[in-house]
Amino acid sequence: MLSAWLVPLALLFGLVVGGGITALMIAAIRAGQRAAEAVSKEVPDGIGGVLDALDSAGIVVDPSNTVVKLSPGAAALGLVHQRALLYPSLVAVVDEARASDEPILRNLALPRGLFGDAALLHVSVRAARLGARFVLLLVDDRSDALRLEDVRRDFVANVSHELKTPIGAVSLLSEALDSAADDPDQVRRFAGRLSTEAGRLARITQEIIELSRLQSGDPLDSPDLIDVDHVVASAIDQNSVVAAARDIELVRGGAKHTEVYGDEPLLIVALHNVISNAIQYSPKGSRVGVGVRRNEGLIELSVTDQGVGIAEEDRERVFERFYRVDPARSRHTGGSGLGLSIVKHVVQNHGGEVRLWSQPGRGSTFTLRLPEATPARAAALGLERNP
Repeated sequence: MLSAWLVPLALLFGLVVGGGITALMIAAIRAGQRAAEAVSKEVPDGIGGVLDALDSAGIVVDPSNTVVKLSPGAAALGLVHQRALLYPSLVAVVDEARASDEPILRNLALPRGLFGDAALLHVSVRAARLGARFVLLLVDDRSDALRLEDVRRDFVANVSHELKTPIGAVSLLSEALDSAADDPDQVRRFAGRLSTEAGRLARITQEIIELSRLQSGDPLDSPDLIDVDHVVASAIDQNSVVAAARDIELVRGGAKHTEVYGDEPLLIVALHNVISNAIQYSPKGSRVGVGVRRNEGLIELSVTDQGVGIAEEDRERVFERFYRVDPARSRHTGGSGLGLSIVKHVVQNHGGEVRLWSQPGRGSTFTLRLPEATPARAAALGLERNP
């Protein structure tokens, strides 16, 4: 009797145990398949297209921090070398993001050169996990924005400093006039100095306004056809009195009947500033030449002096706002330090460039290179011109 019911029980037990083992085996196989799928899984669909469309630098790295995808912007910034992140600080951000449930945001300063001796690359870095395996790194270059902010801050500081001198002088001279009311000679002397400082204050203010206009958008909304002969004649005429007072001869030479497109008053101001600068830094009895020539589709206006010249370390900086090679001399002549900066912006807004040759003790040549007025140039500006 006992053996009769033990046999079915044994069979049932075998089925249960065997089924459990089978279930465990199936579960293990499925887990292994999922693990294998996770290991072999590629970057999620669409990420490559998104990276290609990004203006900023985008990078995707795998668990070993190998770069598996990057945007053109990341390649342009030089963030990746042989499928590896070039900068340890970026690797640290990736590792931090991989260990966090939240996106990571960091501002970093990266050396541009291999030896870290070049200007720093200032970037804003965002990193977040992408799925279970990958980390997405977005890098925005903020170098230009920070540089512009520094320029703006310096500009405000320089304007405050430059305006302080004539405003302080006007205040002191006003008090001196009041105390010298009974002395006509003193009144005339102080009044003359007051007029000089007021004129200097007006020039600085006007040049600041002019420079701001040049830097705000495109000031050449409706360029005109300009006779370069008239620009040269006007700029020379504006400087003739000062040149004569210093016994400096102004000489005009070169090509005639040349034309450019642009804003005539602005071009006169630019050439006037260069000629005025040449006169200020030239010895008495010397010569300042103004030449015009055609050169491969360009009109070149050159101003050459026989002055003190400019040292090599100052040649790039003379076009900066408020920069002076000789601060004492500039203040004595009433210069604002904005003249050559205005020249640079006027010429650039006309599609040209300014070149400088100089040698200490022998003089300097400033050359304003502007596109010649041709049918092709008119078409580029959206103008109509009869051939």
